Amino acid sequence: MKQEFINRIISSIILIPIALFFVIKGSFFFNFFILICFIVTSYEWHMMSKNRPYTFLGFIFIIFSFYTVYYLRNEFYGDYIYFLMIFLICIFTDIGGYIFGRTFKGPKLTKISPNKTYSGMFGGYFLSIVFMSLFFINLEFLLGFTNIEVTGKELTLNNFILTIVISTASQFGDIIVSYFKRLSKIKDTGKIIPGHGGLLDRIDGMIFAFPTSYLIFKLFY
Repeated sequence: MKQEFINRIISSIILIPIALFFVIKGSFFFNFFILICFIVTSYEWHMMSKNRPYTFLGFIFIIFSFYTVYYLRNEFYGDYIYFLMIFLICIFTDIGGYIFGRTFKGPKLTKISPNKTYSGMFGGYFLSIVFMSLFFINLEFLLGFTNIEVTGKELTLNNFILTIVISTASQFGDIIVSYFKRLSKIKDTGKIIPGHGGLLDRIDGMIFAFPTSYLIFKLFY
């Protein structure tokens, strides 16, 4: 367990800055990055689902999910700030869930994913809210690199609700992918990322959080 935790930290330290580079860089670099991620994710889903009745629907959802990733980075206001917000909420939700879940343990959240606990769920919410508070405090600095005007420097009620919704979608995605892994009787979707497993293991929450955010932005923004 200790070695897995160390591998997880090392992988995150390496992968998160790389992902942030492509997100901020945008253009061809970002499109190439998400294309590679889409191919790997689709392959891992194919290997995991093994042509079961839900395989095709899973592919359709993955395609839609990556389309929303593309749209929110390249089309929605043409800047990376909203995409970055969603991406980092998912990251901190995952970190909070892992740290609080491993530290406090306690009652299981669901039988679908036996490693998920209530403490991990609340830890995910807590750390994502803390992050978003810091995010908006430093919003003026972040927006200095974009074309968006500064509209506030605090976590408003709307942004608080948005954070909760995105974090919930991320945690829901984690549970859903865990459910399909249990159906396939596997622990991880792959071995490409030490400490995490496959790419789908790493982005399971994101592939639900981005479509959720896309629908919210389309309806209310």
